[in-house]
Amino acid sequence: MVTRAKRAGEDRLIKKYPNRRLYDTQTSTYVTLSDIKNLVMGNEVFKVVDAKTEEDLTRNILLQIILEEEAGGAPVFSSQMLSQIIRFYGNSMQGLMGNYLEKTMQSFVDIHNKLGDQTKGLGTGSTPEAWSQMMNLQNPLMQGLMGNYMEQSKDLFIKMQEQMQGSQNLFGNFPFTPQPNKTEKE
Repeated sequence: MVTRAKRAGEDRLIKKYPNRRLYDTQTSTYVTLSDIKNLVMGNEVFKVVDAKTEEDLTRNILLQIILEEEAGGAPVFSSQMLSQIIRFYGNSMQGLMGNYLEKTMQSFVDIHNKLGDQTKGLGTGSTPEAWSQMMNLQNPLMQGLMGNYMEQSKDLFIKMQEQMQGSQNLFGNFPFTPQPNKTEKE
């Protein structure tokens, strides 16, 4: 197999042809959505473009992978959550919602990584079974991490609210009110 060397700072390029086939220019092979999923799982930076128009199709391909995963077993998104996301399309808060979800997801990933680092010394590894056992334990460590995650999410929302209030006084009745810092309480 011939592989084309990727230049520094260059994303891996996947071309999508009219026959719906995906071609990895780095490995000079046709790939499947499963192969693209493996790139995502391996934190590989890539870009999918239409072979003819050069239009960026990366989001479309990622959405296809999510759709397949959601249909294949234990979905991540409930119908209620998907309905709520759909309601934000065309809403004036659509841009903020995307930004909020992205930052919240990053906080969750950070906590997941931190938890993974802490479990390395336990010999359990990061297999799905080990994670499931750990999640089911509901031990104080897990409760603390999830509490921190929820607190970060709430803090992020409050900061966004404060920024919006600073620029326009349209958002005064949100359900969260800023809490004084712990140092202020003491």
